[in-house]
Amino acid sequence: MTHHYSLEHLQRHLEGQWQAPGRRIRWEQGPTSKLHPDFRVVEFEPGDKHDFWIYSTLGMSLDLEGRPIELHLFAPQQNLNLVELLVAAAAFHRTEAPLALHHTLNLGRPWLPGSACDHGLIAVPYLDGPDLELLRTPQGVVSNYWLIPITESERDFKVRMGWEELEDMFEVSGLDYLDPNRPACV
Repeated sequence: MTHHYSLEHLQRHLEGQWQAPGRRIRWEQGPTSKLHPDFRVVEFEPGDKHDFWIYSTLGMSLDLEGRPIELHLFAPQQNLNLVELLVAAAAFHRTEAPLALHHTLNLGRPWLPGSACDHGLIAVPYLDGPDLELLRTPQGVVSNYWLIPITESERDFKVRMGWEELEDMFEVSGLDYLDPNRPACV
């Protein structure tokens, strides 16, 4: 089934969950020709619910077969390079291999300058719960997942031991997901 869903509905859902207005950004560089023409990344300033920046895809799965997903990531400060990372992830999802919950992907560079985290883990949005995760539309459910920046060694651990073990290591180590200079948990 090909998925069509309202980007306005999706953005209102995100704004309501994060209690902050979103600013749509159209990225003009990189693999944008591989994206749906209406695709955007939405930037959320720190708001009432979260005191950090949030970047979310908007329309990543439009007109694709399979379960529609959107990705978001958190950042300690505004950084438009994160828009580019989400554009690249969306292009990969549309042209190389469909992404899904618990998948990892190579970001191709550190998520923020100087960080060892150059991969990402697609996880449920633990900080926001199922109210954010599942957007019910007349056309079906759109899943909003958290893209957590991880190191290559954490990705390798996940491949060997599984995503549950990796998330357990995050919990045990007290993962500071906003710290670009955090050490690897494994």
